[in-house]
Amino acid sequence: MAQKIREIMTADPATASPQTTLAEVARLMRDRDIGDVLVVDGDELRGMVTDRDLVVRALAENSGGDIPVREVCSETLVTTAPDDDVSHAVRLMREHSVRRLPVVDHGHPVGVVSIGDLAVERDPGSALADISADDPNR
Repeated sequence: MAQKIREIMTADPATASPQTTLAEVARLMRDRDIGDVLVVDGDELRGMVTDRDLVVRALAENSGGDIPVREVCSETLVTTAPDDDVSHAVRLMREHSVRRLPVVDHGHPVGVVSIGDLAVERDPGSALADISADDPNR
């Protein structure tokens, strides 16, 4: 069983600048088959936008795809470090009711760990682990 975040995180996270449009972010999610994009200014983490944010904060509010991602991303983030224990990420997700944690090394984003990653690692026989480990449905 993996003990450190770096062993289970998704490395090389998708990133976008705060000025990137929602349409561009949505295409990035589609093309990489992911549900989150880290918002960075240079190499500094500034926020995260999820597929749910696009629906709830943009589409449901009749915002167009040409608005910048900075207007819908979550800016207050709970993060973890690559050398943190996996149990620390579980605790953070529970305490803050989040499904994804950016992985930050000295202020710079290096990955993302999701609840699905944790399920595959910690409870491989669960329905969530099966779904998370399965090929995407397109």
